[in-house]
Amino acid sequence: MRIVISEFISLDGVVQAPGGPDEDTDGGFTHGGWTAPYFDPEVLGGFIDGALSSAEALLFGRRTWKVMAGAWPERSGDPFSDRMNALPKYVVSRTLTTEDLTWNSTLVPGDEAVPRLRALAGAEGGDLLVMGSPALVRTLLAEDLVDELRLMTMPVLLGGGKSIFPADGGLRTLALAGTATTPKGVVTSTYRRTTG
Repeated sequence: MRIVISEFISLDGVVQAPGGPDEDTDGGFTHGGWTAPYFDPEVLGGFIDGALSSAEALLFGRRTWKVMAGAWPERSGDPFSDRMNALPKYVVSRTLTTEDLTWNSTLVPGDEAVPRLRALAGAEGGDLLVMGSPALVRTLLAEDLVDELRLMTMPVLLGGGKSIFPADGGLRTLALAGTATTPKGVVTSTYRRTTG
């Protein structure tokens, strides 16, 4: 399976709380919902739908899973929602238990995450898609487990907040596989891991 990351991201690299004001206020973050003015259903919607259509399963960290599991199960009747709800989900957490999980989800204990995800990445299948989950994405990037980054860069500076990029001094090279710009100035970019 390929591990694919899909993220809304600001020009200064922030991914925290793109969807709403109360989504994630850690560190006093007050800009929740910052993507709303830039969302373009045609280009961005198509970009997101493209990632979901090739996914065989979804992978989340605890916080993102809680937000998504609280919103998506009540949605249905359109292909995107139906696919989102039908796909199996893996949730990496040190605090959740199997009994806490709903929404077609399987627990990956936090202390077993890297070997379990390495095994999933080595298994046959389609894409394992990660949305949000910045701490998990940092770990996946640091462990060289990410095959593709699908970034939606919004024309906004947020001045601080959570990032997906490891700050470990490691050099990681990527190849640009595709890009588009929306009428509202969002740049969609697909980067793939290089082997050399």
